[in-house]
Amino acid sequence: MAIRVKARSGESVEGMLRRFKKLCEKEGLTKDIKRKEFYEKPSERRRRAARKSQARRLRPEGVRPEKP
Repeated sequence: MAIRVKARSGESVEGMLRRFKKLCEKEGLTKDIKRKEFYEKPSERRRRAARKSQARRLRPEGVRPEKP
């Protein structure tokens, strides 16, 4: 699962870092790190999952909520 970024010809360090961050985001690594930053009790995890599934069931077909 190691993410590797090789330097392209004429690419700056900032450009490599930008590509690395984008790959981490695409892989879901940053989301996973934020989720595991604090301990969450198993009961709270189940409760959050239940709320998410209920909101999904109540949402009308074809309508997606706006992202903030």
